[in-house]
Amino acid sequence: MTVPPGSRQHLMRTYAEQARSTRDGEHYMAKRYERIADALRSEIRAGQRVPGERLPSETALATQHKVSLPTIRQALGVLQVEGLVEKRHGRGNFVRKPRKRVERTNERHQWEKDRARGSVEVRQTTGATEHDTGLTINDLVFHAEYGKVDATEELAEIFGVPTGTPLLERLYRTRYREEDSPFNLVRSYLVHDVVARNPELLDASKEPWPGGTQNQLHTIGIELERITERFTARPPTVEETEALGLTAGVSVLILWKTSIDVTGRVVEVSHVTLPGDRTELVFTTPLNRWQS
Repeated sequence: MTVPPGSRQHLMRTYAEQARSTRDGEHYMAKRYERIADALRSEIRAGQRVPGERLPSETALATQHKVSLPTIRQALGVLQVEGLVEKRHGRGNFVRKPRKRVERTNERHQWEKDRARGSVEVRQTTGATEHDTGLTINDLVFHAEYGKVDATEELAEIFGVPTGTPLLERLYRTRYREEDSPFNLVRSYLVHDVVARNPELLDASKEPWPGGTQNQLHTIGIELERITERFTARPPTVEETEALGLTAGVSVLILWKTSIDVTGRVVEVSHVTLPGDRTELVFTTPLNRWQS
């Protein structure tokens, strides 16, 4: 696959090559497994090895490159972490089909707010997932589960309510129709008695809701003033690895999203688990001009 000069992929590749060639300001000689990984990576990106193609056996690769099996496994491990190769137990190593990428920007919330009071026809045209992926609603498979839970100490403190206050917990799993794994794992919380003012907001069968959470809140007279998002990264749990279809070595991004209304009240909290191999976070920060 040709990578245009100046593109994000081109820059990332350039930085990676520079990192391999330089360490602490001194010339760095790439290790054998790194050179083998580079060779296989180049073949995959050039289209010489196509998605779904089985790579030569580890023994054959070791013979070809005149190295030991552990060295070959190190090289393949690098490509597995990058999402270029997947190991299928008992079958070998295969070129992985690229997963649909998700670009999540901090501008998405204003985009959603601008549509929250729009007509149903406007709100039905596209939602946040379509906005982030470039897909259409017909490309997606939605899954939502609703339940009533008691606020933990952590959630009660965020919402400013007593521990044990009933919350509406919403679980979301949205995936690309051509893939088996969802884009992320979402747990969303709202104070139950607040959203119960509109009984439709307690009904999971209404999902996907045109206009998303901001329109749902609008139906009960709530306008958001700001949204705070806190990100951390960590290795995935076994359950997250299986649910998100992660390959070995891929981390997850953990997002705590807090929505605050115009009165300063926290009205919604979301815990989102994002796969590191398909999620790109983009932050655009407007800067005030200096006054002359």
